Formats: sequence, structure tokens, C-alpha cells
Amino acid sequence: MSDAANTSTIRNPPAAFGAGAIIGALGGLIGLGGAEFRLPLLIGVFNFAALEAVILNKAMSLVVVATALPFRAATISFGTLADNWAIVVNLLAGSLLGAWFGAGWATRLKSETLYKVIAVVLVAIAVVLLLGHNATAGQPLLAGLAQLVAGVVAGFIIGIVAALLGVAGGELLIPTLVLLFGADIKLAGSLSLAISLPTMLVGFTRYSRDQSFSVLGRNKAFLLVMAAGSAVGTFIGGLLLDLVPNGVLLPALAMILLISAVKVWRHS
Repeated sequence: MSDAANTSTIRNPPAAFGAGAIIGALGGLIGLGGAEFRLPLLIGVFNFAALEAVILNKAMSLVVVATALPFRAATISFGTLADNWAIVVNLLAGSLLGAWFGAGWATRLKSETLYKVIAVVLVAIAVVLLLGHNATAGQPLLAGLAQLVAGVVAGFIIGIVAALLGVAGGELLIPTLVLLFGADIKLAGSLSLAISLPTMLVGFTRYSRDQSFSVLGRNKAFLLVMAAGSAVGTFIGGLLLDLVPNGVLLPALAMILLISAVKVWRHS
């Protein structure tokens, strides 16, 4: 069977919808774009090249983040988010700039190098999840000007990571919001979505300048089916928000990331 036929079989609609739904549910539940789990699938299962996978991942993450925010609103209202606008602006001040630079660097990296960068960052994210999953809301780590500067620096780093992997950055934003600003973990999940959406839009705009951006047009059907699955998943995740304890879920997700990192590294 030809490579084209194999690719067509691998990218069948039920698989794309199912993957989108499962990952979307994780995103809606925790406050992530789910891209860390989607990226290894796009590369290892659906057979996309590294940069194409990152761009597709960014598009899917946008769908998850945009739908997860309203679906989580029954638990974390938009009014509550508005009350914490200063935190959102603080982190956005760094993340928007980081997303622009990160996307530019990603388009210049060789595929083999990008695979390895992706694998290393997946491991780093898993470590953050493992170290931060027991974090509880309390006193902010810093206050005043020190907190402001730390928020901008943290946002810049998160923006770079988000652009390089095509992720929303929630797995880094959530521990930052809990530890640096003392936010409750469920509030942190919704705040991270509010920060991620404009951050990803900036990275997406930067990627549109690269010829690899045409992968979206060439795989429109795949994109729409996975997007539909993602929207269904975020709805389910929003319903489960009050039921599943993060203390159990986050370490399990960290383990999945470590396995994914190994697969992506071998793929290079």
C-alpha cells in the first residue's frame, strides 16, 4: 500500500473525532488546551511532520480553549474572571511577546531538532505537573513590584513554550497562578484559558507567515472533524469539573506526557 493510502487510513474521521473528544475533555476539565497530549498523536499516529503538527495543534488548541471557557462558566463565572483581570494582564504582558518570538524560532528549526525540542519540553511540563499538583491556594509567593516583574518573565517563558509546541500553556500557567498569585486551582484553570487564547492567537498569526501553514488547507476535513470532537470533549470536561480531583488526575497526565516525550524523541 502506498504512503498516501496509509496516511489516508491513519487519518480516518472516527480516530480524529475520538482523539479530539478525549483530549478536549481533559482540556475542559483541567483548563488546558490539551495540545501536549495531541501533539504526539499528530506526529506518531496521524503521521504529520513536526512543524505541520505544531500548526495543526495550535488550531485545535484554539478550539479547545475557546469552547472550554464558556463550558466551565457554571463553576467559574465570567464575573470571577473579570475580578482577576490584573493577573491576566500581568501574565499576558510577557506571554504575547514570548509567543511571537517562539513561533519565529520554531519555523527556522530543522524537523529533527524540533522533534527533540518538543520531547524535552514535554518532560519539563511533566515535571512541573508532578511538582505542582499538590499546590493549594494561599498566600502569593511574591507581592507588589516583585510579583509584577515575575509575572511578566513567567509569561514570556510560557509564551515561548506555547508557540514552540503549539500548546495553550495551561500546564505551566496553572502552577504559576497558584504559586505566584495564590489562586485556587479551579480558578487558575479558567484564568489560564483566558490568558492562553490571545497568546495562541499571536503565535498563530506568526505561523501564518510560514509556508507550512498551508497544512490547514490541505487537511481541512481532518481539522473540522477533530475540532468537532474537541468541542464535544470540552463540554464533557466542563460537566466533570466538580467531580474529578486534580490531585489524582494531574500526576496521571504527567505520566502520559513522559511516555509521549519518549515516543516523539524516537520519532526524530
